[in-house]
Amino acid sequence: MVIKSRVLLPVLVLAGPVCLMAAAFARQAAPAPDVIAVQASRPGADIAATMFGVFFEDINFAADGGLYPERIKNRSFEFAEPLAGWTRRFMSDGELTIRTDRPLNANNPRYLRVRVHSPGNGFVVSNTGFRGIGVQAGSEYVVSAYARTVGPGPQSVRVTLNDERGGLLGQAVLGGFTGEWTRYEATITPSATTARAQFQVVVDQAGDVDLDMVSLVPKDTWNNRRNGLRKDLVQLLADLKPGFIRFPGGCIVEGRRLELRYQWKNTVGDIADRRNLINRWADENDRLAPDYYQSFGLGFFEYFQLAEDIGASPLPILNCGMACQFNSGELAPAEQLDEYVQDALDLIEFANGPVSGRWGDLRASMGHPAPFGLKMLGVGNEQWGPQYVERYQRFAAALKAKHPEIQLVASAGPAPAGPLFEFLWGRMREMKADLVDEHYYMPPSWFLANATRYDKYERSGPKVFAGEYAAHVAGPGRPGNRNNWQAALAEAAFLTGLERNADVVRMASYAPLFAHVDAWQWAPDLIWFDNLRSFGTPSYYVQKVFGTNAGTRIVPVTINGGIAAAQHGLYASASLDGRTNEIVVKVVNSEAAARPVRLAIDGAAPRGDARITILASADLLAENSLDQPGRVAPVESRVTLGTADLRLELQPQSVTVVRLPKGL
Repeated sequence: MVIKSRVLLPVLVLAGPVCLMAAAFARQAAPAPDVIAVQASRPGADIAATMFGVFFEDINFAADGGLYPERIKNRSFEFAEPLAGWTRRFMSDGELTIRTDRPLNANNPRYLRVRVHSPGNGFVVSNTGFRGIGVQAGSEYVVSAYARTVGPGPQSVRVTLNDERGGLLGQAVLGGFTGEWTRYEATITPSATTARAQFQVVVDQAGDVDLDMVSLVPKDTWNNRRNGLRKDLVQLLADLKPGFIRFPGGCIVEGRRLELRYQWKNTVGDIADRRNLINRWADENDRLAPDYYQSFGLGFFEYFQLAEDIGASPLPILNCGMACQFNSGELAPAEQLDEYVQDALDLIEFANGPVSGRWGDLRASMGHPAPFGLKMLGVGNEQWGPQYVERYQRFAAALKAKHPEIQLVASAGPAPAGPLFEFLWGRMREMKADLVDEHYYMPPSWFLANATRYDKYERSGPKVFAGEYAAHVAGPGRPGNRNNWQAALAEAAFLTGLERNADVVRMASYAPLFAHVDAWQWAPDLIWFDNLRSFGTPSYYVQKVFGTNAGTRIVPVTINGGIAAAQHGLYASASLDGRTNEIVVKVVNSEAAARPVRLAIDGAAPRGDARITILASADLLAENSLDQPGRVAPVESRVTLGTADLRLELQPQSVTVVRLPKGL
């Protein structure tokens, strides 16, 4: 059992008139303070507004069953097993068949026919949702379906929500059916809260009725949008103040075969027209999930809208004609590559183009006539080798010729070092790529050792996108990885190195972003959730304290006159925030003992209140959970200043952020 550690406020001492703390240090034979020197008079490169962002991939049931709050699994009967998620509950006299004649549309060819010979107390078809159906008492849920009657069949159906024991929580009627496909809608307000509700369609009349796109969604979504997103999960994203959202992945982009790749054009328009696809994570590891499909209810329009809502720049990643090289490694023939390039050009037009064009008109018809302001696009996900270089060249030539304003992100392969990595970096320098995407799934010790990685990088050439990072305490990709404080603390040390070198590193994002506690394939992850609740991990709070305290320009910082990393377990970065006229200093103490430091500010005269944020735990194995979401979380305080020479006692195993008013 992990015991929550007591969080202490920092000791901040004015160096002039107050000497009691110095005396206490002497009596305890404390070590001499480490000197963290910040040269506020020498501002350097700007820190990109995109410095700290988020990476979304539909892994761990992140979309359907997660951020996209549809409660009904296989709502359109398009899984390989068409009745997956659906069961006949009572043995009334009737039958279920999947049909394809006169479908709702060509992209959604299957539908359910319910034939009732003798309804008795009602012929019932139920859906179990995504590891259950989460509903809250008093909240409204919109139930809908496309339906038609066949001959003198039923003119209506009842829809009920029941608890785990079968008790009725609420019901509604969808009625007035005709012989043509029509969408019907009603509202259910459950009388109790449960994460494991059952959804039932009850047919009380004899005859045939056809059903498709059977749906149950909360009425209260982010910004109250139809086909909107789950509020608590979006709020966790918004609280990070991310500079960008990378979407849709990840290996999802590539597909195990090209036929199964993510195709953005299948994710826009009416949700009933979006073609379902099995998720590539359904059987990628030992945690098999044959019911893991993508409905694309969360598609590219919803993605662009989400980015706009929370003030983040969109960063779409598109397939470059290469399937996942860890799977089939299938390549699109050279003569077919123009199709992939055109998809990228069309996406730019969908995001930014005028409403007079095909794709701008579609965007407007979906409710957003104004452009989304797309400025970046990734070519491929995690590809490597000469084949990738050839394809990147084709994309870059076409995209830069027509849209020189769009920055392109190129791959550096799956590892942060080695021959594949070096080969790609060399070629990307030659081609003057805008950004190169580096990935790091490594042990905590690697993150500590590599906090100086970018202090030694070339200052010219392509900039770095730290596109996927996470400390894996059990080793990269192995079982047993936990979202504990040991991992998060090492990530914090690494982030100081990214920020300290913001002239080289322009973007960074943890991966993966979301995971359902009952339906995950990969760990660790930034945010975990069940059907009703959610929480941020210690890694989430590390990113939050960095992202919400990002300055606008870096300033030189040293520890004891040397590089600001790995000195007595300390790591630091410093910046100026031109928006608030503050100096921002971030210090990580990776050691198990408290550490006294002297914070010396040159070129400023801080006065007023310093704002201090501390994220700490004495237990490296500490984790947050649904029941204890704040076990490891930031604590904020204020201290009145009197001098630019400050003393702090850093807590053991802590991240400390100090915001000082710059003064004159």
